[in-house]
Amino acid sequence: MIEQQITDTPRPPTRRARRSGPGVRPVRRTLRQRLAGPGAAGWAVRAPLPVALVLWLVALRGARLDRMGTLGLLQALPLPYWLGLIVITVGFAAALRDPKLPQRWPAAYVLGLIAMVHATPSVLYPTLRYAWAWKHIAIVDAVLRHNGTVPNAHELDIYNRWPGFFDLNVLFLRATGLHSALGYASWYPLLANVLLIGPLLLIYRSLTKDRRLIWGGVWLYFATSWVGQDYFAPQAFAYFLFLIVIGLVLRQLAARRSAARAPAAGEPAAAAPGARALTLFTDLPARGGWRLAPFGLLLVLIGAIVTSHPLTPMMLISFLLLLALPRANRAVVLPVLAAAAAMTLLWDATVARPYLASNISALVGALSSPDRNAVSGFAGLAAAAPAQVMASWVDRGLTAAVLLLALAAACRRRWRRTPLPLLLLAPFPLLLANPYGGEMIFRAYLFALPAAAFLIATLIARTPRFPRTGTVVRSVVLLALLAGTLCGYYSKESINYFTPQEVAAGQYLAENAPPGSQIVVLTADLPGFELRYEQRVRTVLAQQTVADRRALLADPASTLESTMSNPAVVGPSYLVLTRAQVAECELTGVFPADTLGKVRLAASGMSTLRPVFANHDAVIYRHVTPVVGTGLFAAHPR
Repeated sequence: MIEQQITDTPRPPTRRARRSGPGVRPVRRTLRQRLAGPGAAGWAVRAPLPVALVLWLVALRGARLDRMGTLGLLQALPLPYWLGLIVITVGFAAALRDPKLPQRWPAAYVLGLIAMVHATPSVLYPTLRYAWAWKHIAIVDAVLRHNGTVPNAHELDIYNRWPGFFDLNVLFLRATGLHSALGYASWYPLLANVLLIGPLLLIYRSLTKDRRLIWGGVWLYFATSWVGQDYFAPQAFAYFLFLIVIGLVLRQLAARRSAARAPAAGEPAAAAPGARALTLFTDLPARGGWRLAPFGLLLVLIGAIVTSHPLTPMMLISFLLLLALPRANRAVVLPVLAAAAAMTLLWDATVARPYLASNISALVGALSSPDRNAVSGFAGLAAAAPAQVMASWVDRGLTAAVLLLALAAACRRRWRRTPLPLLLLAPFPLLLANPYGGEMIFRAYLFALPAAAFLIATLIARTPRFPRTGTVVRSVVLLALLAGTLCGYYSKESINYFTPQEVAAGQYLAENAPPGSQIVVLTADLPGFELRYEQRVRTVLAQQTVADRRALLADPASTLESTMSNPAVVGPSYLVLTRAQVAECELTGVFPADTLGKVRLAASGMSTLRPVFANHDAVIYRHVTPVVGTGLFAAHPR
């Protein structure tokens, strides 16, 4: 009764009502509505986010990195972390119930999810994560020292052919006065994922105005992005620019179609406001192309992509080719496609030509084996640790589930007439062209994920007959997808994490190994292995032929002696054995799990190997040459 009186009592028109027109009375909210907040953004939406973040902060204090085993960080994080993920997921699922929810709430939830997933390693680890990130640090350092192209780069010459990312970092270092990218590279995964929100919103807002679909797609992207291509690398940089280009193209297509639908002066509107938020792309002729300024921006972005990464320009061309199939899209897409193809061809024919010419046989061989390319990333699990085999099958299951759900949504009539099916299928022609080191299937998934996430959101964000039941079902689905992502993203952290003791070993080599030295490692999982790579020879025993690896297992001492006394090496040879190499052997099966222990035992018994550095997680041996007939060692050891 009180609520009814509050609602029905006449009140003077408010300022907002006066602006709305004469005779319009504002709708008074009840006392319960005032306490609950606007729509679904009440306590059910507001409370879970801070609770989840508090649980996350508590979990960071209780994490135990020494517990990492065959499932990596999954074993090191305490119960509050997992409770926090459940709470934040349920809160976001509740937020999707209201189509008029203020955007600050889903945005805050997405930022919270990114922090909980991608800031956790950066906060917990005292050193830079991932061996490939250390490699890229070494390349930036070399480009900085040589003021451009790095001589004698050998197998790392590929980075001289696509130097855009590294040159940009060198410019940043010089502008800021920093001496190394190591200081900010640890936070690069967090930054890269936060920045991706912008192009994702650009893409999704060109497809619909429904906030539930937009933010549901953004959340699902980060909840299913398990591939981990977000570290300090050209791929993460080029991928960000790629999404901006696709977003600008889709926005231009949407703008042209909206202009085509706009009624002429004096004509009635074609439909009532809000009757259809979806913009269709295939049923109206295109009107005009690009203005000079936005097209110039596209050229700059495409140029940065082409000069930074070999794969992403090919993905961009594949996407643009499929987007150009509908006739109505061609006035917008074809100029961008022509620019991308011309710039890629020009770069490959000039700067990248030495690398492509030296690898032409491998490229041609890949084109003739499309079936092998498609399954190359799924091979090699027989010798891996059982927990890693399980994690790999979880990743495969998640990938299949995401793509199947997206295909199911794409088959709905409403979405068949949008670019979404084209964006979903665009990466997979390249899957048949090159294995990309066994990772092409995962890269194809990464590039298809923005479209797949939005399509899945169209299934999950639907308002059911019973909203509370829908929230429960939605929460279960989101949690299942997130669990699969965390399994793929965190399960190999025993390999990706480096202790300060391992970093100290890498620094010792950087400071003490003279030019011409040979660095011998069991696996390449060593921080700082590539530092001053143009001055040293690097030998990875796990990358040698099958016969050489079998010889190492059969007789470690003889194999080490023959490797480290290589007459082609003009400087001393160093053998580096670390904790992370043990983890890589155990988890991946590249060598039997006890191989490093056997190699270290053999090295400790060899008179030609002397330990020059040792701590709890690393040991370095230096090879010395005995003087013939004396039993002594040369005064200037190799």
